[in-house]
Amino acid sequence: MKHTKSTTIDDYIEDATEPAKSRMVRIRRIINQVAPEASESISYHMPAFKTFGKPLVYFGCHDRHIGFYATPSAHTAFESELNGYKRGKGSVQFPFDQPLPEKLIRRMVLFRKKENEEKFG
Repeated sequence: MKHTKSTTIDDYIEDATEPAKSRMVRIRRIINQVAPEASESISYHMPAFKTFGKPLVYFGCHDRHIGFYATPSAHTAFESELNGYKRGKGSVQFPFDQPLPEKLIRRMVLFRKKENEEKFG
C-alpha cells in the first residue's frame, strides 16, 4: 500500500482498498470520539494525531495489517492485552484476518490523551 503522496487523512483513507479503508475509518472515528480536540495531519507518510502539539497516536495501512502507533508508554501499559499481536517498541499490527480490537484502541487513545494532558496541558 503506497501513501507517499497523501497530504490529508481523507486522501490517505480514500486511496486505500478494503479491508483497510473501513478499518482506518473506524480507528479515526475512535480517535475523534476520545480526543475531539486532537489535530490531524500526515506525518511519516501516515495519519497522525496530536494534542498539546505533541504526538497522540498514528496509524498506517500495510498489505496485511493496520499499524497502530501509540508510543512506547501505551504499548507498555497495555502489554498483556497486546500479547496476541506482532509488536515493536511503540507499534502494534492489527491483521486484516482478525477483528479490529476497537475497545482496546479506545483505551489506548484515552491513555495517551491523559498522558499528554498530564505532561503538556
